[in-house]
Order: sequence, then structure tokens, then C-alpha cells
Amino acid sequence: MADRELTHLDPLGRARMVDVTPKEPTHRRALARCKVFMKPETTALVANNAVNKGDVLGAARIAGIQASKRTPDLIPLCHPLLIGSVYINFTLGDNFVEVEAQVETVDRTGVEMEALTAASIAALTIYDMCKSYDRSMIIGELALWEKTGGKSGSWRREEGE
Repeated sequence: MADRELTHLDPLGRARMVDVTPKEPTHRRALARCKVFMKPETTALVANNAVNKGDVLGAARIAGIQASKRTPDLIPLCHPLLIGSVYINFTLGDNFVEVEAQVETVDRTGVEMEALTAASIAALTIYDMCKSYDRSMIIGELALWEKTGGKSGSWRREEGE
């Protein structure tokens, strides 16, 4: 890593957006996951659509999709991209809701930040809708799980990493 230049700094050390215009657009995909840990009673309320604020997972899905499209407004120096698709899925465990966000595009730079943003905002929405039942919830394990496309090619996280 020591021989790699800092791409977001110009020669004078000032912040800059990386120039991606010479790159060819390619199909790119990223998959991110995180978990909202909660009391089993709270997970049961979510599973039974019994939270008084409404459909927790439906609201979280929409929030994640919207967040993926707003990523360059939130992350400095992140390129605006034409998002081709966003899928937000949930897995319910005994004491957690896992959020999975998959984002795809055909563009000059990847969608890792968009997938991570989508997963985290969906998780925050779950927290917001359930906080009156369970203030002890924890959002954690936010990580990129897969990415494809671009010069660096494909990458996949191994279980337990």
C-alpha cells in the first residue's frame, strides 16, 4: 500500500474528485449487509407486521433504495452514478434483522458506497420504527460482501472474515 498514491488528493494535498472520464463504462454490482440486533420480542413484532408505526420492512426497503441514489450527496468526493437497480432484502433471525443491499449500474466507477449506504439507512429505518419497543437495539456488522466489474474485477468476502 505504501507505493500507492492517495487518489483523492491533488499534488498539493488538496481534496479532489478522482477523474474517471478516461475509463470505459462496465457492468458493476456490489452487495452489502448489516444486522439490527434486537430483543426476540421486537423481532417477532417486525415479523408479524405488528409495529404500530406500520410496515417496518417495507419502509426500510424504500429508505434503502432512496439512500443508494443519494450517496453522492452524503459521501464527499463520491461520484454521482446512474443506478440501474437496487434490491433490498431482509432475513429475520431470533434476535436480529439482517439487511442485504445489492446495487447495480453500468458506469465508470463502482457501487460499493451505494450498497453500504443503502444497507445502513435501511437498518436505521428499522431502528427508528422499532425504538419505542426496544431502545437496546444495536446496528452492526456493516460490510461489503461482494463486488464485480471494473479494473479490479470481482471480489467476495469469505464467511468469518
